[in-house]
Amino acid sequence: MPMVLQDSSRRLSWGILLIRILVGWVFLSEGIQKFLFPAALGTGRFAKLGIPWPQYFAPFVGVVEIACGTLLILGLFISLASVFLLIVIAVAIATTKFPMLLKQGFWATLHEARADFSMLFGLIAILLMGAGMFSLDWRRNRSITI
Repeated sequence: MPMVLQDSSRRLSWGILLIRILVGWVFLSEGIQKFLFPAALGTGRFAKLGIPWPQYFAPFVGVVEIACGTLLILGLFISLASVFLLIVIAVAIATTKFPMLLKQGFWATLHEARADFSMLFGLIAILLMGAGMFSLDWRRNRSITI
């Protein structure tokens, strides 16, 4: 591979790594907090939002966020992890931000939704670009093809 393409590929992989760490860390920490602060961020919040069976769904979502956030950071099974997290963030936006939009208006919602939409677009970017060369997926795929 020519040096220019190698350098470009390496720089892109560093950028992807940073996005994976950012998005993965947010989901990992939010998942942990669902267990640390169940009344405010876990079962209690799910009940307040009207999500059915909050005693089951809050821990389930917490485990998904912890597991998939960790997978993103490691760069392992990122497509699968990203799809699961896209479902989580889509439900979060639908259950928290759309009702807020109706009650508090556009600008208040935009302010509160910045992290949610950053995670949404970060996940889409990861799906589009792949794991990059600084990932366990890259190592795993490379060892299979050699």
